[in-house]
Amino acid sequence: MARIWKFGTDVDTDQIVPGRYAPYMLKKGQDVQDYAFIEARPEFAKDAQPGDVIVAGENFGCGSSREYAPEALRRRKIGAIIAPSFARIFFRNAINLGIPLFESEEIVTAVSDGQLVTLDLKNAQLITEKQTFSLPPLPDFAADIIKAGGITAYVRENGRFPGEK
Repeated sequence: MARIWKFGTDVDTDQIVPGRYAPYMLKKGQDVQDYAFIEARPEFAKDAQPGDVIVAGENFGCGSSREYAPEALRRRKIGAIIAPSFARIFFRNAINLGIPLFESEEIVTAVSDGQLVTLDLKNAQLITEKQTFSLPPLPDFAADIIKAGGITAYVRENGRFPGEK
């Protein structure tokens, strides 16, 4: 079972990981994953478990293009992020890091914070106690990158970027 972590609209990268917690500013032995939502929602950094699902309002990941914001979520092993829309650069950074992102207004309005769900990526479903939601398909290139575990793994396996011949 996974837990839903629900956030509002326009969650920016500075809320995900404030700039002062950038990896290059951390002391040796500290990990950026321990600072995910450290100020916006401190319990997330302490309690989020691998496979948990972030559900948020529109424009998730807006703000700067800091790759360490989605990197912190990848290191926390977030199972997926679901929102009606994503900031374009955050979307690409997260996909490149292997984080599944799904656009769905229906799921955002139907689930609640702390709710336990089953995330079935193989069958593209989010299953609650009362309902099963179909996750919208990712673009082919994004699905291929996610399946490989990120863009680096994809290139290692295929010797090229998605779409290159």
